[in-house]
Amino acid sequence: MKIERTDYNGNLRKEDAGREVALCGWAAKVRKLGGIEFIDLRDSTGIVQLTVNDPDSIPDVRNEYVLHVKGKVGLKKDPNPSLPTGEVEVIVSSIEVFNKAETTPFIIADKTDALEDTRLQYRYLDIRRPYILNKLKARAKIVKDFHEYFDEKGFLEVDTPALNVSSPEGAKEYLVPSRVHHGSFYALPQSPQLWKQLLMIGGVERYYQVAKCFRDEDLRADRQPEFTQLDEEVSFLNQDEILALNEGFLAKIFKDLVGYDVPLPLRRIPYWEAMDTYGSDKPDTRYGLELRDLKELLKDVPFKGFEGQEYIKGIVIPGQGKETSRKALDELNLEARKFNLKGLLSLKVESGELAGSFAKFLTPEQKKALIASLGLKEDDLLLFASSSYRRDIDFGLGALRTLFAKKLNLIKPGTYDLLWVVDFPMFDPVEGEPGKYVAEHHPFTRPRDEDLPLLDTKPEEVLAYAYDIVINGYEAGGGTLRIYDHDTQWKIFKILGLSDQEVAKKFGWFIDAFRYGAPPHGGIAFGLDRLAMVLTGTDNIRDVEAFPKNLQATDPLSHAPQPVTDEQLEAVGLSEKNK
Repeated sequence: MKIERTDYNGNLRKEDAGREVALCGWAAKVRKLGGIEFIDLRDSTGIVQLTVNDPDSIPDVRNEYVLHVKGKVGLKKDPNPSLPTGEVEVIVSSIEVFNKAETTPFIIADKTDALEDTRLQYRYLDIRRPYILNKLKARAKIVKDFHEYFDEKGFLEVDTPALNVSSPEGAKEYLVPSRVHHGSFYALPQSPQLWKQLLMIGGVERYYQVAKCFRDEDLRADRQPEFTQLDEEVSFLNQDEILALNEGFLAKIFKDLVGYDVPLPLRRIPYWEAMDTYGSDKPDTRYGLELRDLKELLKDVPFKGFEGQEYIKGIVIPGQGKETSRKALDELNLEARKFNLKGLLSLKVESGELAGSFAKFLTPEQKKALIASLGLKEDDLLLFASSSYRRDIDFGLGALRTLFAKKLNLIKPGTYDLLWVVDFPMFDPVEGEPGKYVAEHHPFTRPRDEDLPLLDTKPEEVLAYAYDIVINGYEAGGGTLRIYDHDTQWKIFKILGLSDQEVAKKFGWFIDAFRYGAPPHGGIAFGLDRLAMVLTGTDNIRDVEAFPKNLQATDPLSHAPQPVTDEQLEAVGLSEKNK
């Protein structure tokens, strides 16, 4: 069957008036008015209105029928300014129905009240909605720009294995049993981290890849079990050069997709400055509500909750004293407890004085000092807490900061905030287990040169050549300079508590390569899904993936995961383990 198609529907404009056209698509909407039938014909580019002056001359057409249409482009008497094709219509001469459609389980339109699981169950219908389809187009444009930009910079695209050896990289892995070697397993890649470093040792020098990655983590609005990284690695560049290289890429995609000129160079905020000021290692700085250190102001207050606590910090919420009821404070306390802050305290300004249950612990001088130092005004609310752990109090107050920013609509729509967070700690001490550490990023991160002596004495004070790109409060990517000598890599493994046998078993094949001349190298991986989220104005990662999983990590469309047969289990040597 030969299908004649002269144009895509969404491309027709007033300049096409008088042309004979042949179109294809779905009937998005069918309506009759005064003996004339109007059909909105949708394809992947948009919608154009069909006008049928003699409805008896065409077959019966209903919503979502697949059509082949011939006709002449005309100008509308009453243009529709909300549509790109709103100035034209196609006067139909013939319609052929390629396929009929049953009534769909939800309306195929940008606005729908269908539950998300229903939309995911019929995702092929959901994709017909311009809301979803346009986000997939934007995602594809980011990938196109990624190839163009890094091709021009001399990078080589290299595929890395999907079936890997299991290795600890911070998240749980998906395991694949071997049919040939019963009892042994491959692991799906959490990232191509080790492989791209080996490519640098192999002399590739500049590598990039659109890489599929897998992590068996609890899901949320901006996380999926399988995701895509725009992955890259480069030899013989320092951190400043790598950041500048990638700022150029970010500037390109923001300009191409949303017409925004990213001001370069981007700001760089050290990790602890970001934490102590914004309560987050991925701060959104489009609004204030910054954290305030209250330790000096409250050091002499006779409050038992402060005893033995190293940190006392707070956050000022303007104009929310009267608005925040006892019930609301209880709810805020529940939020704070998620971060081990068991006693969220509050004060508010009433008639120029500090009021609230905590006020009884303060002298008149202390009250005045708080008002003056924090710049408190009438009806301001001060929320504060104490903790022995810096991260707990920072993250806890940071969560409240984000909550109030949304409640008070402090974020102007359509604005962008791009920055680097740098100088991350090399290690994260394990709470309650002195001398035990985990890697803040991954164990292949290079410590800053000036901090190398601290590895033997104070590992918790070592900072790393690590950097995250933060966009509108989302971590949109991250990377590090890598360790490139055998001895330092081995020392890092020892600090992380790995025995010689564990290192040899899990990483021996990798670090042995360092003995043969590894160049200085580093890299970064952008989260394609999160970039697409930011650039398309959604906060739901499932909107920018074609066939995502739901929050239970299941696919309502294919019903994966599912049990498999005993025969399949037996083939990979697992049947006995499941009886």
